[in-house]
Amino acid sequence: MFKTVYSSVFPVVEKKYPAKVQFILRQQIQPWHPSSTLVHEAATAVLSLAPSKFYEFSAALFDKQKDYFDVNVVNEARNDTYKRLAKLAGGVGIDGEKVYEMLKISDKPGEDGGLNSGNQVTNDVKLMVKANRRTSVHVTPTVLFNGIEEGSISSSFTGQQWEEWLEKNII
Repeated sequence: MFKTVYSSVFPVVEKKYPAKVQFILRQQIQPWHPSSTLVHEAATAVLSLAPSKFYEFSAALFDKQKDYFDVNVVNEARNDTYKRLAKLAGGVGIDGEKVYEMLKISDKPGEDGGLNSGNQVTNDVKLMVKANRRTSVHVTPTVLFNGIEEGSISSSFTGQQWEEWLEKNII
């Protein structure tokens, strides 16, 4: 769905509904895929460092998503996966070193002795998970229209179907 929305729907919205439609991509971690957390953390770091590059990074990530599927990261150290994600961010013009600095996990206890201190985006990820739970989002894709789940839109929606749906629903 992301590729369709990014390449086909965004241009239609910009042309026909520039002041009426706003797309908000809310990340939804799939906990049954452990690496899902890592890619969403990387996207969160990008959003923090370069908000205008978020969709471009997301497109690059979707293009390379298989590189981060379970079987392709299972034998890789977490910080090594973060390094690859930071390099991917660098490929769309974001400072990869800054991305990695936000993502890396220390191998030393925190100042308080804590051993589960997370990284610089951990608190943001917690807020994203909380927001999704409050809107009953559990799987992807889930489309909300005016804050209400829109069940008629599916992951297989084409650009044409999106355009027809927008024509019927945008006043």
